[in-house]
Amino acid sequence: MRRYVSKAAAFFALGALAMTGCSATDGATASEDKSLTFVCSPQEDWCQLVASEFSKATGIKADYVRLSGGEAVARLTASGDTPEFDAWFGGGADGHIAAQAEGLIEKFVPENAAQIPAEYKDSEGYWTGIYAGALSFCSNTDVLNTLGVSAPESWDDLLDPKLKKNIAMAHPGTSGTAYQAVWSQVILNDGSQDASIEYFKKMHSNVLQYSKSGSAPGQMAGRGEVGVGVIFAQDCQKFINEGFTQLKTTFPKEGASFEVGAVSLIKNAKHPDAAKKFIEWSLTAEAQDLAATVGSYSIPTNPEATITDDMVDTSKLNMLKADIREMGEARNELTARFDREVAPAPKG
Repeated sequence: MRRYVSKAAAFFALGALAMTGCSATDGATASEDKSLTFVCSPQEDWCQLVASEFSKATGIKADYVRLSGGEAVARLTASGDTPEFDAWFGGGADGHIAAQAEGLIEKFVPENAAQIPAEYKDSEGYWTGIYAGALSFCSNTDVLNTLGVSAPESWDDLLDPKLKKNIAMAHPGTSGTAYQAVWSQVILNDGSQDASIEYFKKMHSNVLQYSKSGSAPGQMAGRGEVGVGVIFAQDCQKFINEGFTQLKTTFPKEGASFEVGAVSLIKNAKHPDAAKKFIEWSLTAEAQDLAATVGSYSIPTNPEATITDDMVDTSKLNMLKADIREMGEARNELTARFDREVAPAPKG
């Protein structure tokens, strides 16, 4: 049974955790694995906390590199058979599936995965969900009032000519958040990827900027640079709590798409035993409770983790049902089309 608390009582302390399912792999022993480096796709402050608290709990030194989902797949691909990372924390499961298709992650079924509901983990064991979130529109009500439009409540609302150059969205080639938006249109158009591309061609004239990071459009909206950012609801709530009180979260009435953020083991990792301990730890309620303490209000997948007032109650939303595996397998081709036919990915 999940525990419900107010945001003021969000759990912060992380005690010693019992590590399970962490036997050494061939060629590596627990004594050898005193460190690891992981890819981290959530926001920076959450990544910092995850690294430091895992190190405190296990004595294993953890370093990370913050990369959005698409960037992570590209970096892992470039590394080939000598990866620079041991595990991948966060980012949509579709990105992990795309990585699996390229032979970049390997199967690992953590013992703690038994606590995670089936809809949040891969049946073959390539990835396990650590959080979930709903895609939303994060609007600056002051800007929209000036433009004479209301906060959007449908995808069609984003095509309003009054919003010209007043929408920000990440690029799906670098961001799992943006790919969720692209796949939403696939679902809403009976599986047509062509229709999704056509929708974003229409929306393109209203987009001021395609960012690399999925959460950056919310910051742009908070600063008044645009009227609407297409981001996950947990990110919009974070910015509201940080002082951008003019922001408002709304959801498309056609249905909000749902991300499952995952963790996975990198193939040919230099520190596989430490990576497996890290994955086991990330599935505990204690580890998942850390997110809310730094304003990351995604929904934890462990049923014993804490639900705060700032987290989205998905039972009140019209949620789109996505085939995560189909979504992941289509990612490379569909994002390449977006890059060619809608807008090129940001560089640098």
